[in-house]
Amino acid sequence: MTAAVTLVFIPGLVSDARVWRPVAEKLAPGLPTYFAEITSQDSIVAMAAGVLAQCDGDLIPVGHSLGGRVAMEMAHQAPDRVRALVLADTGHHPLAPGETEKREAKIAMGHADMAALCNDWLPPMVDAGRHDDQAVMDDLTDMVLAAGPDQHERQIRALMSRPDAAQYLPDVTCPVLLLVGRTDQWSPVAQHQEIADMVDDAELYVIDDAGHFLPFERPRETANVLSRWLSERGFLPE
Repeated sequence: MTAAVTLVFIPGLVSDARVWRPVAEKLAPGLPTYFAEITSQDSIVAMAAGVLAQCDGDLIPVGHSLGGRVAMEMAHQAPDRVRALVLADTGHHPLAPGETEKREAKIAMGHADMAALCNDWLPPMVDAGRHDDQAVMDDLTDMVLAAGPDQHERQIRALMSRPDAAQYLPDVTCPVLLLVGRTDQWSPVAQHQEIADMVDDAELYVIDDAGHFLPFERPRETANVLSRWLSERGFLPE
């Protein structure tokens, strides 16, 4: 077993620790954990630097969506500290043509009526089979509304100015675990395969009956894959 490192759980857009907490609670004990905060910074570069400053020692960033982009940037900024990467339902592409206009429209919607934005944005982010799970949808809705329009705008603008991770992913030498919900419409399976193909040591797991909010939708399955991978990689006792 290697020396202990800290699992740093990083949430995504308009999200908080509740996305990753059900997974963290189901992991076998053995590694310290930390829930990162990325709500106050206005760029992915600043978010990554902020999380690195929040934690000491060697790290395994575990990022969801926007948090996955932050995790990749952490490996870029501090390759000597990042021992492994776990990337869930995320992406690596730079800004696409026409994306700015769509993002600006979402920002305007959020400031006009955050509940309307949530009702428009959230359902496609969740597997259709969970739409009738009132507890899941209510908790996710509460999380988005709690973030509010200012955080939403700040994080959207961070995504609009995001680095092109493909420029440095080939330099990542640590092991990488990629997780994706099979019905994720926003960050599809093929996108994760592209990331896996860019790094030397990557494994991709697709989890059924889950959409973009995979860690929240299927925490037990996510935790099982993560625990097994951490153990196989020597970060947890077998």
